[in-house]
Amino acid sequence: MQIQDLLFSQGFGTRRVCAGLVQQGLVAVDGRRLTAAEEDFDPVGLRFVVQGVEWMYRERAYLMLHKPAGYECSQRPGAWPSVYTLLPGPLRQRAGTAAAGVQAIGRLDQDTTGLLLLSDDGLFIHRMSSPRHHVPKVYHIETSHRLDQSQLEALLSGVRLEREPKPVRAAACSQLGERAMSLTLTEGKYHQVKRMLAAVGNRVERLHRSRIGALELPPDLPPGQWRWLEPSDLLALRGV
Repeated sequence: MQIQDLLFSQGFGTRRVCAGLVQQGLVAVDGRRLTAAEEDFDPVGLRFVVQGVEWMYRERAYLMLHKPAGYECSQRPGAWPSVYTLLPGPLRQRAGTAAAGVQAIGRLDQDTTGLLLLSDDGLFIHRMSSPRHHVPKVYHIETSHRLDQSQLEALLSGVRLEREPKPVRAAACSQLGERAMSLTLTEGKYHQVKRMLAAVGNRVERLHRSRIGALELPPDLPPGQWRWLEPSDLLALRGV
């Protein structure tokens, strides 16, 4: 693959921009500065440096982000900044199969924190987000009022939500403290956790997603930081 096409696929700009980066000596492979935009490379596993930053070629992008509070999962945010501003430019511009750049898989409210997956692989996005696949998501919740056993039982048996034809149930539910609980859902309805807690007479004060399928949010990934998914992570997610 020509280096200008390789850079384009990874999100470094239009082909003309990528050719210019090479011609200006801003791209290096194996310590050698390139000047010919048409030079060919085997892209698999290729590591290169663009304007002093090291990158590795990836045919598709799969990553996790520790979403902090105060960010919207939208390309066109309203009152809050977009989570996409937490990612480097090339990830936001990649030429993927779903759309330009990586896309958040599902959304977390601006005040919700925790594990967010992003990708430019349309099939993977569908697999993770489609209600048909019932991918479990685990949330840690702090509530405004004291929890009791009747509330947990109601969440497990099913609660009625406005504009939902059938009761909505938690896949799992456990109390962690007087006003703290863990809730597992396999659906992705609008404001689902908050609406379910309201339906049993309580209120969400803090909401944090800790797991999607078999993938846990790593304890060493700080809020606002991202990392690539490892092959083992993808195997675990695709095995759901």
